[in-house]
Amino acid sequence: MKRSIDTVEARSRLKPRRAPYWVRLDPGVHLGFCRLTASSPGAWHVKVEDNSTGIRTQRSLGTFEALQPSARYSAAKKAAEALQQHVEVGGSADGMTVLQACEGYVAHLRADGRHAAADDAGARFARWVTGDKLGRVDLRKLAPHHLRTWRRGLAGTDVVINPHADEVDQRTRERSASSINRDMTTLRAALNLAREGGAVGTDAAWRAALKPAAGADRPRGLYLDRQQRAELVKHAPTDLAALLRGLALVPLRPGAMAALTVASLDKRVAMLTVGTDKAGADRRLMLPPATLAFFVEQTKGKLPGAPLFARADGKAWDKDAWKKPVKAAAAAAGLPGTTTAYTLRHGVITDLVGGGLDVLTAARLSGTSVSMIERHYGHLRAEAAAAALATLAL
Repeated sequence: MKRSIDTVEARSRLKPRRAPYWVRLDPGVHLGFCRLTASSPGAWHVKVEDNSTGIRTQRSLGTFEALQPSARYSAAKKAAEALQQHVEVGGSADGMTVLQACEGYVAHLRADGRHAAADDAGARFARWVTGDKLGRVDLRKLAPHHLRTWRRGLAGTDVVINPHADEVDQRTRERSASSINRDMTTLRAALNLAREGGAVGTDAAWRAALKPAAGADRPRGLYLDRQQRAELVKHAPTDLAALLRGLALVPLRPGAMAALTVASLDKRVAMLTVGTDKAGADRRLMLPPATLAFFVEQTKGKLPGAPLFARADGKAWDKDAWKKPVKAAAAAAGLPGTTTAYTLRHGVITDLVGGGLDVLTAARLSGTSVSMIERHYGHLRAEAAAAALATLAL
C-alpha cells in the first residue's frame, strides 16, 4: 500500500519504526520520514542518486521542530530538492564545513611539496577561521552574508606591533587592506579547491564577498639608491651589516635571507639555494663572482647547519632582532625613518627591472609572481620603453 507523508494526519497514521517511509519526489530523489515513538516529532531523510555516476546517497535532514507540523513536509521537500540540484551540478552529497575545506587546502599544499605556503595558510586559518562561526558553516549553506560578516571581522581587528613587549607597552595598529586581501585570497583558494572536488557546485557565495579591495597593493614606497643602501650598511653594527649587505646583493625577503644556512651555499658551482620563502618550493640562484666571494666569507668557521648570517651571539636573525637596529642605522645614516630591512629588497628589484632585466627573470630571482613585478615595478619598464622609443626619432 502506498504511504503518504505530506500531511500531519497521514504521518500520524504511520507505525513508529526506525526505517523511513519513502516517497518519490523526482527520478533519482526520494524523501523519507520516520519516528521511533508516536509522540516524537519524527525525522526527515533524503535519498539522492547521481545520474552521472550511479552513486546513491542517503542522509538525514533533521526534524524541522522549529516549524509548525503542517509546514515540515514543505521544508523537508525543499531541502531534498536543493540537495538534488547540488548533486546535479557536480556537488557532493557529503557535507563539508568551511574549516574542513581549509584543512583540506593545507593538506593539498603539503602533498604538492609547498610546505612554506602550507605553513602560511595554516597559520591564517588558525587565526581567522578555526575559532570563528564561519568555520562551522556547511559549504552547501554558505551564503555571502557569512563571508561579509567574517570580512568585517578581519577589518575590525587591530594588530599588536610588538608582541614581545609587556602588555602595558604594547601598541596596536589597524590591519592594512593588503593584509586583509591576503587572508581573503587564501580562504578563496581553499573554497575553490573544495568546489573543484565537488563539495559545492558554485562559487556564488564567495565570488563577490571575497573580492579583493581595489588599490590595496599599491606600488612600494621608499626607494634607496645604491649609495644610500651602502650608507645603511656602513652605519649598522658588524653582525647586522653582513645581513643588510646580503639583502643589497640578492633580492630576497629579509626572512628568507635570515633563514639561510651554510649548507645553502654551494661554492663549487656558485649556487645559492633558497628554501624558506613565500615562493614555497626551493629555488636556486647563481651568484656572480663578487657576490659569491661575500657569501663564502660568511661561511668561514661555521658548521653546515649554522646560520649563514648570524647575530653577534651566534643566533639567527629574525624581524624582532633586526627591527630596532635597522632603524638606528637608518637614523645614523640620515635616511628616512620609514627605512626597513625590506626597503633593501625593494631597491634591488627596482634597479634590476629599471636596468632592463626582463620581468620573468626578475620574478624568479625575487621569488614572486610576474603579476606582482608588473604591478609594483611595471612603470619602470614603461619608462625604459619610452626611452627606447625616443632613440627612434628621425
